[in-house]
Amino acid sequence: MSDNPNPVPTFSHEKVETSNFLMIVLILLVIAVGGLVEIVPLFFQKSTTEPITGLKPNTALQVAGRDIYLREGCYNCHSQMIRPFRAETLRYGHYSVAGEFVYDHPFQWGSKRTGPDLHRVGGKYSDEWHRIHLNNPRDLVPESNMPAYSWLEKTPSDAGSISAHMKALRTVGVPYTDAEIAKAPADLKGKSEMDALVAYLQSMGRSLR
Repeated sequence: MSDNPNPVPTFSHEKVETSNFLMIVLILLVIAVGGLVEIVPLFFQKSTTEPITGLKPNTALQVAGRDIYLREGCYNCHSQMIRPFRAETLRYGHYSVAGEFVYDHPFQWGSKRTGPDLHRVGGKYSDEWHRIHLNNPRDLVPESNMPAYSWLEKTPSDAGSISAHMKALRTVGVPYTDAEIAKAPADLKGKSEMDALVAYLQSMGRSLR
């Protein structure tokens, strides 16, 4: 029997607090387990893995427009997620649901919102309104601090890479057919980057109002 009446356990609270390495390992373990517990069930919930009724994959022109949207960093100021709060839904419409974004890779929910949310912008304004706004936002919104994107009107859409992009999207679950992929370059022929971006903006949030 030990002479010490209160032996200190080998794995004590003090040992954890005084060992940087052990503390880091345990913190990472807790974060990993907590993350898995929250994330893994989502892969098996139909509400997060199945498209809502009426949802269709982006057309070739809309896919090209989404590329431009990402390239120009539009997501830095505009979110695509309407939170389920009264102030949000009164301003923007029905709150966002996961089933609307199953074909988006990656989705553009975002949390920072310098400019208005764009999730329900599809069909809210005409194509011409978007063109004017992209050419010079202050023509329509005098207080806007958004930069102009007038060069998009003179830049042709990238028809050369669109088929490869759509094939990549198909590998992650977007149901494009061989025929849709084959005719994608023709769909972009004669279209400007402005045409593509407007087509993408007009597609946002139209499946669920």
